Amino acid sequence: MSDIFSHIDKLGEKADYYLQRTKIIQSNIANADTPFYKPKDLVFNEVLDNQIKLKITDPKHIQPETTDKKFKVVELSDVSGYDQNKVNLDKELAKLAESSIMYKTLLETMKKEIGKLKYAITGR
Repeated sequence: MSDIFSHIDKLGEKADYYLQRTKIIQSNIANADTPFYKPKDLVFNEVLDNQIKLKITDPKHIQPETTDKKFKVVELSDVSGYDQNKVNLDKELAKLAESSIMYKTLLETMKKEIGKLKYAITGR
């Protein structure tokens, strides 16, 4: 039996990623004037998209490590300002717009998927 909510769960994980990323980008923008501040970004672990289930054929095999962390915060250091603040406001605003649009789009998609399930259950 397939899980009818699995696609909604995946959409929820990605929406959570964009929400957390938006918060980090907002923090970068707020610290644009802070000397020596290094901007951060959130990276979605690619392992989630390509999950490979490891088969354990012998009880002596090492159990695969399970991590609850789906996202990883990384420090960016590609641009340097006059006060050694590495925040590029134009790039951060562009990333903020992208992240916000993606979040809203995923929420709308989830809303439509739930509506389809609701329609299938009620028949109206």
